[in-house]
Amino acid sequence: MLTGSDMHAAAARLAGRIRVTPLAEADPGSFPPASRVWLKLELMQHTGSFKVRGAFNRIMSAAEQGPLPAAGVVAASGGNAGLAVAYAAARHELPARVFVPAAAPEVKVARLRAYGADVVQGGSCYAEAYEAAAKHAADVGALLCHAYDQPEVCAGQATLGLELLEQTGGELDTVLVAVGGGGLMAGIAAATQGRARVVGVEPVAIPTLHAALAAGRPVDVQVSGIAADSLGATRLGEIPFAVATRAGVRSVLVDDADLVTARRLLWDRYRLAVEHGAAAALAALTSGAYRPADGERVAVVLCGANTDPSSLA
Repeated sequence: MLTGSDMHAAAARLAGRIRVTPLAEADPGSFPPASRVWLKLELMQHTGSFKVRGAFNRIMSAAEQGPLPAAGVVAASGGNAGLAVAYAAARHELPARVFVPAAAPEVKVARLRAYGADVVQGGSCYAEAYEAAAKHAADVGALLCHAYDQPEVCAGQATLGLELLEQTGGELDTVLVAVGGGGLMAGIAAATQGRARVVGVEPVAIPTLHAALAAGRPVDVQVSGIAADSLGATRLGEIPFAVATRAGVRSVLVDDADLVTARRLLWDRYRLAVEHGAAAALAALTSGAYRPADGERVAVVLCGANTDPSSLA
């Protein structure tokens, strides 16, 4: 289980290694009846997504236990987790191998290689890439960095929640965050439990949290739609499910058209280029899937920017 000591230890490890990303207030009156809406600009994090928090914490935690393996690290990813692992591995002078689905966006594959990762493409989804990564780890002794379901990874993502509380002075009611495998949701929910509610926002086409809450356990879902490259986990992680049920996280669903609309709004109004998956958090507001109460103070986490900017032209 994710504890306060885990989260604060992660914050200490990551100090000076990650960016404290800005919190920008949305235009007043943009999303009534909320009194204030902030945009957490995590898209400005190293590698363009929040994932580097968990990747650094996983590798640094392992290093505290003994020498890191000569075989380096391995990850499976739709792109963002792999970028984070490759970046963190390079900072530790470790080799990194990243398994990605065959349909991973070229913009992400190219950046993985630029960070020095050995990229292996194959399979139709994240789950198949993960099976290959786990086998590689077992075969050669590499350190396996899970995209979302390891304690160290979730604790690293929790540092974003701690930042939000500090940046808002604790004057925060609700955090809207996109959910795929659930690592970021779990980290934020653990960090803000008892101080703010967390609402997970998911595409209708990939409802991992929604399905898990309905079933009372993580279950497999079909993966499709325009956000599959970043929110393409086939099921919610066990750790994220435990945190979500403990913290009372709820799920709201948005469709692909909502993602497109929210992504376009962020570009047109704020000149922020985000992935479709990252736009899900704002889509909860723009679509009406989440309706704030009078005077509610809401933070919208914009968690990733690894997208093709030409699609915004």
